[in-house]
Amino acid sequence: MTQEPTISPELQARVEAIAARSSLTPAEVIAEALENGHSLDWQERFLDKVAAGIAAADRGDFATPADMDRVRNMYRSS
Repeated sequence: MTQEPTISPELQARVEAIAARSSLTPAEVIAEALENGHSLDWQERFLDKVAAGIAAADRGDFATPADMDRVRNMYRSS
């Protein structure tokens, strides 16, 4: 037996907004919340932080060349 929960229009709008900002469907957004404990608040904050990081990178504020060298050198064999 399949059950479909009824959710408020506001909650549906949040789910759809998260789906639109990510590569997930609305059903996947809800599954992420239920299966992995990533609440809608958490998912919204995560997407905000990703967007802020992309914007910073686009402005050139992402990392200095020295930062990039330090990270690359962490993975090079001595």
